[in-house]
Amino acid sequence: MKERIGVGSSFDVGFREIVLLKTEVQLYYVTGLVDSVIIQDLLEELVNLNEKESERKKITQIIKNRLLHQQVSETKTLDEAVDQILSGLIIVFINGERFAYTIDVRNYPGRTPQEPDTERVIRGSRDGFTENIIENTALTRRRIRDERLRNEMLKVGERSKTDVCVSYIKDIADDGLVKLIKEKIEKISIDGITMAEKSLEEYIVERKWNPYPLVRFTERPDVAANHLLEGHVLIIVDTSPSVIIVPTTFFHHAQHAEEHRQAPLIGTFIRWLRFLAIFLSIFLLPTWLLFVLDPTLLPKELYFIGPNEEGNIPIIFQLMLGVIGIEFLRMAAIHTPTALSTAMGLIAAVLIGQIAIDVGLLSPEVILYISISAIGTYVTPSYELSVANKVATVVLLILTALFGIYGYVIGTTLFILFIISLRSMRTPYLWPLLPFNSKALLSAIFRIPTPFANTRPSIVHPKNIYRQPVNK
Repeated sequence: MKERIGVGSSFDVGFREIVLLKTEVQLYYVTGLVDSVIIQDLLEELVNLNEKESERKKITQIIKNRLLHQQVSETKTLDEAVDQILSGLIIVFINGERFAYTIDVRNYPGRTPQEPDTERVIRGSRDGFTENIIENTALTRRRIRDERLRNEMLKVGERSKTDVCVSYIKDIADDGLVKLIKEKIEKISIDGITMAEKSLEEYIVERKWNPYPLVRFTERPDVAANHLLEGHVLIIVDTSPSVIIVPTTFFHHAQHAEEHRQAPLIGTFIRWLRFLAIFLSIFLLPTWLLFVLDPTLLPKELYFIGPNEEGNIPIIFQLMLGVIGIEFLRMAAIHTPTALSTAMGLIAAVLIGQIAIDVGLLSPEVILYISISAIGTYVTPSYELSVANKVATVVLLILTALFGIYGYVIGTTLFILFIISLRSMRTPYLWPLLPFNSKALLSAIFRIPTPFANTRPSIVHPKNIYRQPVNK
């Protein structure tokens, strides 16, 4: 144990040897991952055996009965024992025995559940996933008290040995999907996934240089539980508050919990506005640039579209500067302390924008349309989808600037074909639009009242298609 886990050299590796009925007993643990009070209670209970017991031949059974904890098991290999110690368990060795007792007393450090900043709702639960995988599984278990909910634990990383939990409902989720996910996780060969869910996502989906997200991340337990009931599978990675939902489509990334916290009509209205914002974030700038380059494409009623003053630099460079500037502000907001972020926003909006117009660097119309496009980006619920849409916008801008209407049409066509060709765990990305499913598409466009949402999405191939009994 000195060689394997550094007993005596690593300060956080705890070790205690006691003699019980003339038999050496050793306890090993990591101090930062267990509750010290439990260790003290165990030691006190074991030491008292010398005064209460006398049958040395039954020392193993006596010790097992005095390990006062609800989760006690046996391990027969040293490798497994070392992994358990580093995962936060207590290992008890008894001299002369070919096995050791493991006591699951994990108490990982972390913050308390709180509402995630990226998925806030006006009315709804304020708890969110944390960096503790035990708490995360408990948050979903609290919402789905079903005996068929399964939380299967795997380990990834030769050195990090990160806990990865695959969660699904046994009689709903497709067996083939669960098997595929577990096989992909078990095939991962790497020393560690310190970037947690993001590193794991790059292994389980074949995205290569595709910027569009093929899995959905969420930090809300209610969203995760809702997807479990639909037949999706959750992947929970220890040390990360983000849970992976698979499989997902483009429409999953465009949904938000706020829609289900409002009346169906209001939820539908919010969803339509969100679709409009996503559409504008992609196509507004290329379309406006096309009309600026070729005003004859505009009807007479829309001749006012276009810059009254072109400025000192070409429009395409103004647009690119604006897009890059917005990204600078976004990255600055991430790294700026909260107390200074408001001041930074005022400086960017008032000083930089106005000065850029005064010196002729940017025209007012350019700032207007860039701002509308940026608002559409921020309205997009999925951060990964919004960044991918930004990349698509830049590509369309370049093609439109170089080849005019031909570049715009060809670029838009290639973009649509690219989205159609994407697959998320063998699931078409634009389902239920392509392949077309009228009932599912209706549910994606409208927020259907809960009493009428009787079926689960067929794209996940659920074993039980009906969510509740159908009224006859």
